[in-house]
Amino acid sequence: MSTAIELRNVEKSFGVTAVIRDVNLKIASGERHAIIGPNGAGKSTLFNLISGYMVPSKGEILLRDQVVSGLAPYQINRRGLSRSFQVTNVFANMTVWENLRCAVLWATGNRYAFWKSIDNLPEVRERTARILQDIGLTSRRDIPAGLLTYAEQRALEIGITVAGGADVILLDEPTAGMSHAETERAVALIRRLTEGRTLLIVEHDMSVVFGLADRISVLVYGKIIASGTPEQIRNDPKVKEAYLGEEAA
Repeated sequence: MSTAIELRNVEKSFGVTAVIRDVNLKIASGERHAIIGPNGAGKSTLFNLISGYMVPSKGEILLRDQVVSGLAPYQINRRGLSRSFQVTNVFANMTVWENLRCAVLWATGNRYAFWKSIDNLPEVRERTARILQDIGLTSRRDIPAGLLTYAEQRALEIGITVAGGADVILLDEPTAGMSHAETERAVALIRRLTEGRTLLIVEHDMSVVFGLADRISVLVYGKIIASGTPEQIRNDPKVKEAYLGEEAA
């Protein structure tokens, strides 16, 4: 099986403080892989390194066997990797439809042209409508995104993340702050929208992690202390001691 993401001896320091320490990790194409760990373990920093928002102090990051560490986020995105953020990141004053359409435009090869009406692009219109239906927001298409509920905004952000056609998706705590029912709907949405894609997810909700991931890596103090299937991680003594505790029961 081919490798979608590979980290080789990756480190990140801020001054004398090492946040990511000698991380080696391979994520297979089509795999759903979760990164878990306590607060301050370096999970979001790792996401920022993979997606180009930070540059490693040491080591290499590869996307489909091509080194991408050091590239700008937009360059990595154009190579097929897209991500969401912990804090909802949508255009609040634009409609739900307009938010999704912006993401679709680049993926379909359309660029700004003052003589061309955006409404006369059937491929963009059809793809936007399909994603809108996939995320369950068809009835909300014409309202400003800022007026959506929190769970709806998170669904919209996931839709935007996949709308560009990337086949490697990074989701940073997509169910944070959701109720149990909202979480169940979000997990079903993530499972459906990432079918056939590679998913790397940071998540604190262990029911989400163990129900969604094919493999799990545990990050503690910037180091990966274990990687394996959900069952292997659930029964790993080091993981229980360092992080899961009673949640593993």
